[in-house]
Amino acid sequence: MAPANLPAVDRALSLQGLPPPGQPHSAPVPGTEREGRTAAYRHWRFVDGCLESLDPTVSTIHEAFEQSAKNNPNSRCLGHRPYDPATKSWGPYVWQDYKTIHQRRTNCGAGLAEIHRKIGVPEGAKYGIGLWCQNRPEWQIVDLAAMSQACFTVSIYDTLGPDTTEYIINHAELNCVATSLSHIPTLLKLKPRLPSLKLIISMDPLDGGDLPGSSKRDLLNAIASDLGVTIYYLGEVEAIGEKHPRPYNAPHPEDVITINYTSGTTGNPKGVVLTHKNALGATSSSMTITSQTSSDVMCSFLPLAHIYQRVGEHTALWGGGAIGYFHGNIAELVDDLKLLRPTAFSGVPRLYNRFGSAIKAGTIEQGGVRGALSRQAVSAKSAALKGPNPTNKHFFWDRVWARKAASAVGLDRAHTLVTGSAPLDPSLHSFLRIVFSNQFTQGYGLTESYAASTAQLIGDLSSGNCGASCPSQEFCLESVPDMEYMATDKPHPRGEVLLRGPTIFREYFRNPEETAKAVDADGWFHTGDIGLVDEMGRLKIIDRKKNVLKLSQGEYVSPERIENVYLANCGWLAMAYVHGDSQQSSLVAIFGVQPEQFAPFASKILGQRISETDRQALEEAAKSPKVRKAALKELDRVAKKNKFNSYERVRAIRLLLDPFSIDNELLTPTLKLKRPQTAKKYRNLIDEMYEEVVSEEGNKPKAKL
Repeated sequence: MAPANLPAVDRALSLQGLPPPGQPHSAPVPGTEREGRTAAYRHWRFVDGCLESLDPTVSTIHEAFEQSAKNNPNSRCLGHRPYDPATKSWGPYVWQDYKTIHQRRTNCGAGLAEIHRKIGVPEGAKYGIGLWCQNRPEWQIVDLAAMSQACFTVSIYDTLGPDTTEYIINHAELNCVATSLSHIPTLLKLKPRLPSLKLIISMDPLDGGDLPGSSKRDLLNAIASDLGVTIYYLGEVEAIGEKHPRPYNAPHPEDVITINYTSGTTGNPKGVVLTHKNALGATSSSMTITSQTSSDVMCSFLPLAHIYQRVGEHTALWGGGAIGYFHGNIAELVDDLKLLRPTAFSGVPRLYNRFGSAIKAGTIEQGGVRGALSRQAVSAKSAALKGPNPTNKHFFWDRVWARKAASAVGLDRAHTLVTGSAPLDPSLHSFLRIVFSNQFTQGYGLTESYAASTAQLIGDLSSGNCGASCPSQEFCLESVPDMEYMATDKPHPRGEVLLRGPTIFREYFRNPEETAKAVDADGWFHTGDIGLVDEMGRLKIIDRKKNVLKLSQGEYVSPERIENVYLANCGWLAMAYVHGDSQQSSLVAIFGVQPEQFAPFASKILGQRISETDRQALEEAAKSPKVRKAALKELDRVAKKNKFNSYERVRAIRLLLDPFSIDNELLTPTLKLKRPQTAKKYRNLIDEMYEEVVSEEGNKPKAKL
């Protein structure tokens, strides 16, 4: 017999869906307007006040997990794919149930308290524990264990360089970092500059068939002991806790659950202090969006150091669902998805662009019967999506086409997809809705709002917007006169997005100046994003105060919007950077190409076969003026189709294989482009492109007067 739903799950299900016809998805609250600002907008079911918890008996994430573990002891909880060194391959998913994870977190929490007591940390102290590894069950176990003793965790992005790692550990004064074995040598190397670090917990075994005195434990501890550091294996910490049991030191709603360091594009990251109240509000909202129950399975691959993934896992765990962790290689994510077949999946536009390109290449871009059938299916489903009673389901095409197309990326069982982090191109959103025949929601949020600010309601099949205010949040727009965005604009108000509610962060850690800049006296957090509210009360992000470009003729341009349109419509593109100098009247761009799709594109242009695995041939093709000209022509076609203004079209381009990456420090760990650093690195290419534009202008025939 399946376990009964928790009260939170039942209430979440009851809150889902659209308002009665004619009512907005989020409504302006009467009497909240003020000079230069719109009224506050709230979820249509919570106009009288924001939601704090779906269950009044639950006020922290610790309590949410306790409730779920008690209700679902034998349900699958955390799963991973073990690696077999003999066959050098990843095996099928292995699962631990809620009862097992509950006991492990209890023992681990007691063990953490005991090893901290040994280094002189007072009993009952509330301290931070660093987490530095890829997504894996042990990450979640340590996080839950810290909560059980009213402590908090501090995420360190797995891909961060040593300088940022050093900064975070010192800024948060961490005594302990739980990490994967591969990072321990780096921590020991940094230790002379990490005065607070005294404990390292390895999430990987330190012993295993080694000769006496030559195990990883012996070798690492020989170095660590001289540095005043003790290294434990996570299993040892759990065993210590089992030997020295202690009751929970349960956290309160205002206690810190995490200090989440933002992966800023400039300067040192800021530590966003988030509380259990913030987390529970965001999780309550998330459960009304993603339909997480004890029968659901989610895939964990977005970095758990990113609050977007973290709230997703809070949601799965409170709902009693199962979380399957990808095996670590993003290039092989589809292999994990095909094994896991998740029912809920959260991604980012960059990944959905790749899914869309792969699905199009295997369906509508095919020749013969397969291609014709696919185009007919898309045409029929597109008409239904745009009809008077919009639907993305079709009794015939879903069975014979859509399910097969979705299974190509392992998402044929997914009833809910979520996209966030950046805007998803509307045409791609509609196409993937047709393919997956499910609820595909676009949302908006920031680290400072625990990722949950707005989201499309279940049943809303529109695209190009981020939906209604979440139940635990309210928003308003504030005029930005120097950019000509006004709260009084007609027919839709525009301005900077301001957020307020139970999910908003407490402060930037040890940074009162930045906190005061970000949060005003009325508690509104100023996001820096420019939004528009449509007639249905849905938020659309249209610009960014800091990322907007102003060209020499005075026109303002949003490069990110242009980049997203190009990426969504040109499958051979993987990454994009659109650039505009203030003294120039046009845009130029640097694109990273997708080898699988770029190879046939370039082969056709050059009249010779280029292999997708031949890096040298791909690089030469990318440099070819003939290929660049053809690519620019294709980009112009996309720009025309999407009704770009003339000054929004890129006039010169460069094609490269891997122009932006975390390794070359042009991408943040959450894959956001560092625009100032990119402009600096590729300044020579940018100047070359502008010379081409000027030369082209000079060679154009002059109009006769």
